[in-house]
Amino acid sequence: MSVLRPDAQVHFGVFFQGVNHTTIWSDPQSGSQIDFETFRKIIATAERGLFDAFFLGEGLRLREQQGKILDLDIAGRPDAIAQLAALAGITEHIGLVATQNTTYNEPGDLARRLAGLDILSDGRAGWNAVTTDNAWTGENFRRGGFLDHELRYERAGQFIQAARAIWDSWENGEPTRVQQSTSQFDIELDATLPRSAQGHPVIFQAGDSPQGRDFAAANADVIFSRHGTHFDEALTFANDIRSRLRKAGRPEDDIKILPGTQIVLAENANEVEEKERWVREGQFTGPTALSLIGLVWGRDLSDLDPDGPLPADDPVPAPISATRGAFRDGKDPIELAREWRALAEAKNLSLRQVAIETTARSGFAGTPGQVADELTRWVREGATDGFNISPYIVPGGLDEIVDWLVPELQERGSYRTEYTSTTLRGHLGLREPLSRRTSGETDNSAAG
Repeated sequence: MSVLRPDAQVHFGVFFQGVNHTTIWSDPQSGSQIDFETFRKIIATAERGLFDAFFLGEGLRLREQQGKILDLDIAGRPDAIAQLAALAGITEHIGLVATQNTTYNEPGDLARRLAGLDILSDGRAGWNAVTTDNAWTGENFRRGGFLDHELRYERAGQFIQAARAIWDSWENGEPTRVQQSTSQFDIELDATLPRSAQGHPVIFQAGDSPQGRDFAAANADVIFSRHGTHFDEALTFANDIRSRLRKAGRPEDDIKILPGTQIVLAENANEVEEKERWVREGQFTGPTALSLIGLVWGRDLSDLDPDGPLPADDPVPAPISATRGAFRDGKDPIELAREWRALAEAKNLSLRQVAIETTARSGFAGTPGQVADELTRWVREGATDGFNISPYIVPGGLDEIVDWLVPELQERGSYRTEYTSTTLRGHLGLREPLSRRTSGETDNSAAG
């Protein structure tokens, strides 16, 4: 069921992933994934385009495949809070969102560092609170993979509760003692920093399981979802979140939904298909295609020609790699290989073309006007509140969006023409932090 919002505005964030194969890193226009200049150019473009936030991914261990470091994915992940603190000094308005793990951090330390970013940026910090339960990441830490899967959201909820208590503890110019004893934490400390201009860092959450959605409904200000391609799926997700918010005692518009998406633009309609093909082929280099197909075959295929046929032998069933995810999406590899061979024969496809053909297309492609119409429809019919854009090339991947798409949205009255707030919470139109509300405040309309 659509929720008609005729005056709703499209919100934009930019998601700098750092580790992926969907960024066209092999193109001559692609910049370094770790040089500060790359980050500076992207955030300057985003702020020129009046984006709400610059969003950094985080990784605590390099990706691997078959026991080896996977050097085909971009391995550029400086510490998010350090990087955002540097960017705070060269920006004025845009929000700064750090992905930070609740499993391998501790509340006293992380709450302090996030509060520091929030104060340095004058109220523009956000925290994408993520969980980890896999042992391969845990190997990088003293306790190893210590947390059982079913406990990851229990710890995350207690972590956020502790962080909020720390941020709330500064009253009348000085801290009050924070004491919390739970199944995961035993804390007694004094905060070292007062609250920022926005009260607390804005809390983002990205879990999509039923448990993750309940966690978001209880704790988050913003959801970073994966439903940024198909309208019906996005609307179903949004309606589910609204239902969970009501059950949690919160207004159904109390969370902003910003799915991750990719946007491919061409000036003329007859150029869209060619532009989209160029992007897809850049994302699936020959070595990348061999690596991904190798996840199905269960072995190293680097000796094959990616522009040749699929392997003649059947896959060897192997456990799904916990360090990279599953290209086969849980399907039987032998049956999948048969399907792909039939597809390759019917369409005369190479191994690389099969990898491209069998990977779902992501996001939006079209002329600026076409895409502006579609994004406006998504927001005004309640499927989302905006989009967290992953550029397919950095640092220049936002240029066309800011120069072509943003003006089209502004012409439709569905995008701001200037910043009207100085904080991330204000940009997103969020209410006061959950722990700062008095009884009855949850019925108020969201801030502008």
